[in-house]
Parts: sequence; structure tokens; C-alpha cells
Amino acid sequence: MPTFQYKALQVDGKMAEGVLDAPGRPDALRQIETLGLRPVTLAERAAAVSKNGAPAPGKITFNFGARKVSPKALENFTRLLSSLLAAGVPLSRALVILYKEASVPAVSAKWREVHDLVVDGMSLADAMAQSPETFPRVYTAMVEAGEAGGFLDVVLAQIAEFQAREKELKSKVLTAMIYPCILFCLATLVLSALLIFFVPMLQKVFATIHGSLPLITQFVIGASHVVRSYGLFVLIGLFVIGVSLRTWFTSEKGRRTWEGLILKMPLVGPLIAQFAMARFCRMLGTLIGAGVPLVQSLTVARRSIGNQILVDAVGQAIERVQQGGRLGESLANCKMLFAGSVLEMVSVAEESGRLDTELVRLATVTEGDLNRNLQTAVSFAEPMLLFFIATFIGLIFIGMLLPVLSMSQYIH
Repeated sequence: MPTFQYKALQVDGKMAEGVLDAPGRPDALRQIETLGLRPVTLAERAAAVSKNGAPAPGKITFNFGARKVSPKALENFTRLLSSLLAAGVPLSRALVILYKEASVPAVSAKWREVHDLVVDGMSLADAMAQSPETFPRVYTAMVEAGEAGGFLDVVLAQIAEFQAREKELKSKVLTAMIYPCILFCLATLVLSALLIFFVPMLQKVFATIHGSLPLITQFVIGASHVVRSYGLFVLIGLFVIGVSLRTWFTSEKGRRTWEGLILKMPLVGPLIAQFAMARFCRMLGTLIGAGVPLVQSLTVARRSIGNQILVDAVGQAIERVQQGGRLGESLANCKMLFAGSVLEMVSVAEESGRLDTELVRLATVTEGDLNRNLQTAVSFAEPMLLFFIATFIGLIFIGMLLPVLSMSQYIH
């Protein structure tokens, strides 16, 4: 029989904790209520497995083989949940169906965890927010919007579509970058071999040259000396720098600084802003069309942007709307997100009472432009990377061969 660990409020308001055995969560909740307690949290304890394969009472196992939920599993979960809700299946029952049909134990446990939190009275968005490693902030923000507007099945279908588009985009980028990455790895191996084995051999020849070596040759010889003498320390230093940068990027200050730098990059910044603008407009238009008040729609929709710098900019616009300003005028300071023509269309749509339709249309048009711009960026990135790799390799070879070719000028 499963064992449940609970936290509950007593009559005097104090928190009580305990463990009880019950056939299922509903029975465990009834037992807690029978004790005169108000359940706050209820979690099933993991039981260890005895030698004969049966659960051993009082033991807790540590599942080191547990895997994270893959993007494909999350997409399937989203699409199936949308279909079940659209067919009229209650949310709790739909979640039961999904965790029972999951073939991977870790995935089934995660869906069951969400189900248990929902059954305990938590909203679906809040239940998903308890697992940020599985459900991104954008995902939970869109689910919250669907719950707020009463069109959860529609939003889940949109999320699944977004996930499919992002997956397709990543696949295109990876496919385009496979050849340059392979070439870069091979070039790194060749250059390492040259610096470690061949440059020292050529140094003996260079020693017979009377006169100063070309600057590029001196650089190659210096790089060879560093690689041969301090290569291990360089690798350790690069590893430490990488870990430090990753830790800094995950901090609040580091993340804001990094996101601000990304927005200022020539090619990447406009694409990120364009993608955030399309997602924001689609979410805002869908919420307004469902009858959600404008301020609440803005508050929820801005969480779907993703970039904290842009989120802060939209937050200032929300404050101006709360003070009675119009949406188009309030968004005027968000120049990184909204061009002047877009703001003009939003203002006209707001005056004519078709703001929701116009926002969705803007999102569709922007997404089409974004796809074309992304294809152009990927097509541009591949030859540029090849050019830089070829240039680097060429400079190394020129640096080594230049003294040899001009040796007759230095040898007496």
C-alpha cells in the first residue's frame, strides 16, 4: 500500500506533519480530514525494493537513473492534453490518461505529479510552475492565459504548434551547421598537431636564419610553445572560465546583462525582438478576444516574451495603461519590440474596437517575416564560419611557410 507524507493545518493554525498509508490520494485526503486537519501538501513517498522485488517498508530509494522529460515528450503531452480537453474530458481525468499512457517511468511520474497538484486544488499553471526544468516560463505563462480566458485547449494547441516550429527551426539550424562544425573540429585537430609536432621541427630550420622572423611566424612559434608547455593548464583555465560564465549567466544580474547584449547584436538581436513581439501580440490578441480585461491580458502576455529586458519595457507600458493611457501610446517607448508602423496599426485597431483581430494578424505577419529572416541568417552564418576557419588555417600555414620561402634572403 502506498505511503503518503503530508503537511496540514491544525484547528489552532499550527502546521502538522505526518505519514500515513492509503490505497490512493483521495483516501489519504479523507484520512487527513478525519483527523480534523486541513491538508496543505500531500506527496507519495518512494519505497525501496527488497530482495524479492517487493517494496520494503520504511526505506527510501534514490533513482539515479531518472531522466528529464524530453522536448518530444512535452510536445506529445501538450498536444494530447489539448485534444482531450477539446473533446470534453475533464482536466483531472485527462491527466490520469496521460500519465497512465506514458511509456517512460520518469515522464509518467512527472505527469502524475502535475495531476496530484491539480487534484489538491492547484491550478494547472501553478502545478506546472513547480517543475521549471520541464515547463519553461513561457509555457506556464501561456497555460495561465488559457486558464484565465477559459480556452485552455486552444492555448495548449498553440503551445504544441510553437514547440513544433521551434523544433523545426532548431533542426534547420543544426543541419546547416553540421558541416562547418565538423570542419572546425578537424581544423582544430590539424592545428594542434602542427603546433605540437611540426612547428618545433621547423624551429630548428628557423634557428639558422640570420635576421628577424616575420611577426606572424613569431606568433605561431609562441602559440606552439604555449600549447606544448602549458596546454593542460590552458584547458583547465578554459574549463574554469566556462563554469564561471555559466554560473554568472544563471544569476539575475548576469542574465539581464547577457540578454541586453544579445538584443544589441546586429543579426541576433532583431530576430529575438521580432520573435518576442510576435509571441506577445498573439497571446495578447487571444486573451482580449476571449474577454479577459486589457490590464490582466497585458500582465499575462508579457510573461510570454522570455527576455527580461523586454519584459521590463512592457511592464512600464502596463503601468501607463493602468493610469488611463491608450495601448498604442503606452507601447511607444518599447522601440526594441514595436516599430512605428506597428504602433500606428495598434492605435487604429484600438480606436475601431478590433484590437484582438489586429494583434493576431500582426503576429501572423511577423512570424512569416521571422521565418524568412531566420532562413537568411542561417544561410549567411554557414559561409561566414567557413570563411573564418579557412582564414585562420591559411594564416597559420603562411606563418610557417613564409620564412622557408624567403630563406634565401637570410642565409649567408
